[in-house]
Amino acid sequence: MEKELHLRLRPSGLLLAVAYAICYLALRQLSADQWYLPAGLRVAALLLFPLRLWPYLLVGEYAAFAYLRYPKIEMYGLAWFVGASALLMPIVAYIVHKHEKLRISGRYEWFLSVAALAAVVVTALNLASTYFLMTPAGEPVSWEKALKFVIGDYLGILILGPLAILWKQRRLPYASSRKLRWDAFVGVSIIALLSVYLVQFSSSDILQKNSIRILMVLPAIALTCLHGWRGAAIGVIAVNLAIGLTVNGGEARDYTNYAEAFIVQEILAVAGTALLWFGSTISHHYRKFTSQRQVEKQAMSIARTSILSTEREMRERAIRMKIIGEDMDISFRKAVQWLQGRGHHAAAMDMLRTSVIQSRLFREQLSLVYPSEIEHYGLYLVLESSAIAEVWDQTGRLATPRLKGDPCQLGLGLQLAAYRSISDAVALLLEQESGSILVRARCGRRGGYRGIVVSVSLLDNSRTLGEEISERAAEALSGRALAYGGSVRCRRNRICLLLAEPARAERAAYATAMPGVSAAQQAQATPLAPM
Repeated sequence: MEKELHLRLRPSGLLLAVAYAICYLALRQLSADQWYLPAGLRVAALLLFPLRLWPYLLVGEYAAFAYLRYPKIEMYGLAWFVGASALLMPIVAYIVHKHEKLRISGRYEWFLSVAALAAVVVTALNLASTYFLMTPAGEPVSWEKALKFVIGDYLGILILGPLAILWKQRRLPYASSRKLRWDAFVGVSIIALLSVYLVQFSSSDILQKNSIRILMVLPAIALTCLHGWRGAAIGVIAVNLAIGLTVNGGEARDYTNYAEAFIVQEILAVAGTALLWFGSTISHHYRKFTSQRQVEKQAMSIARTSILSTEREMRERAIRMKIIGEDMDISFRKAVQWLQGRGHHAAAMDMLRTSVIQSRLFREQLSLVYPSEIEHYGLYLVLESSAIAEVWDQTGRLATPRLKGDPCQLGLGLQLAAYRSISDAVALLLEQESGSILVRARCGRRGGYRGIVVSVSLLDNSRTLGEEISERAAEALSGRALAYGGSVRCRRNRICLLLAEPARAERAAYATAMPGVSAAQQAQATPLAPM
């Protein structure tokens, strides 16, 4: 039993209890009933420390109460001394613990619920112990005074509670942490300057003082709009401290009968609640939006990797087919040499012509499987002089492509995706439409992205693509477009396609997916513009 007790009583826990008791006593001396900081310390400590340390917090609060109330035992009785101190921390700890699931969910409305319940319950317990346990019995407390105590506890929690949450979240990633620190510094500085200016007014200038108090709330509103819950927490803390220290010029620490303080107290409670609620809503929707964007980026990355993997397989297949074609050429040459050696020159020449024709056709089909020229000469040269260009020339319906910009600035994966998309779009119009077709493309750069804008259109501007063709084009081309952060649109007589990639990240992406392939040299980028 002694060993078990020794293991439970940790020196760090006892040190925590002592520190809590000292902080409680210090904040009690600094606060007033209308801004009761010990109520905030109680909630902040429970939020800051894990469940296993809560017993030490309970010990620390009992020690603080014992120090404050022991001299009054003979005046008010032992029952009041024990009962008035026993339930406050356990009840608040139970309230905080019951909100644990809401805390894990990531929403911050739970904090307002904890603050309101803790303020109401603690005030009720204090008033009940005063009336029922104190000897002689205390006088019944008016509803107005009870409301002042509730709001005072609530404001104390709004000051210290968010500090604990912000401290626990200090290592969580935040997109604009540096901007938050700068904006918070500016906002708090403005509030501090207004509070210093407020102290200069005489007690009779109520209108001017209230106007300045309203101005104090404006930086808090700005922080809320800019940074969500974090900004709201910082703004509410700063405004509460500033107004709490400047009510009545900061001269009186007891505002029980001070009507102006009670009005300010009510306004602050409502404003602080509204700002924290609004900031929590902003943060929730921002996290939801960023998580969706993250999922979209991950899906795009997976789709892009899949496309690159497919192209890698096509490249490897083309390499194997090329080796097979070279072996066939060698076999044909050996056969021709064998026939020539035995005097069959006519048969040898016929076989040679046949082998040349078959080799050319084989290489054209091989180029359609995977255009290896794109690795060295870029997309435009493939569109103008490769096998796909010869296939288009044979139809007699393709006008000379209008190509602008330098495709060598783009990643190999994006060039291959553009090549496949252009081929599919042209094939679709050749199959479904009549008349001449024009391919236009422009490579360029905008912001941190590089991309290509493609338009495959009918030369007859009076014609319009049918609904079926638009649906088939979207179905055939949207996969690559979405994988590369672009879009597909059918407008009047044309199919418009946009493909884009990050200017830096894409290099590593296709280099990983297609090892052994080097990117073409970079060239001066031209701005992307719609066609």
